[in-house]
Amino acid sequence: MKLQTFRRFLITFSMLLFPITIYYFSPYLIIMAALQHVINGSFIVFTLMFVFGMFFGRLWCGFLCPTGGMSECFERFSPKNPKQGWRNYLKYGIWVVWLSGVIVCHLLGKGGYTIQPFFMTEHGISIANIYSYVIYYGIVLLFLIPAVVHGKRANCHYICWMAPFMIMGYKFGRLLHLPQLKIKTQRESCIGCGVCNKACPMSVDVKKLVADGGSGNSQIGELRTAECILCGECISACPKKVLNYKLGIK
Repeated sequence: MKLQTFRRFLITFSMLLFPITIYYFSPYLIIMAALQHVINGSFIVFTLMFVFGMFFGRLWCGFLCPTGGMSECFERFSPKNPKQGWRNYLKYGIWVVWLSGVIVCHLLGKGGYTIQPFFMTEHGISIANIYSYVIYYGIVLLFLIPAVVHGKRANCHYICWMAPFMIMGYKFGRLLHLPQLKIKTQRESCIGCGVCNKACPMSVDVKKLVADGGSGNSQIGELRTAECILCGECISACPKKVLNYKLGIK
């Protein structure tokens, strides 16, 4: 099975499971749980995202994120590239404020700690009654409106509270010199066709990063940007095989 066929199958399957899994990504339930000193499902998931990110960066975003799957489904309605620059930092502001709130709620909470992965779900299922669908469709709109108005995966750039866990995890992993998945580039083989830029769902200027890659006389570089979700679209699209996955320390 080709990489992108496999990737799209996984991310679509994850999207279809979203009514079941949505509470495990909830930024609200973790606050409610913190006030009761409960380690809930989203606390566990966000912790695992940080650990996962130490080795694999934002690979989750490219292969398994349900809202990412929704955004890609709507690309045909708004295929334009979203404006980035300072807007990419909005998600970090949201993340810091929200995470600070979670910490404060843990400090204010009372009683001993308990671990409840299925906190406020019905037998582990998030959307188990008709009223829960109001929450579900509200979250769907929260992610889809930026994608439709501003361009493909704009929600991933601007408002996602999950991406910073993996981004910070990746930076921490690099600091610890852990083996990490990355996309390596071969500058001398690049013909500057720009196919990689068109293929990238995150609107990363891959061509420029390839041209800037390497150091000194070295032609070998890597795509270094926090917006790369390691989906491999650029790898699959490149006619000269300039880009490849590599798992390693350097």
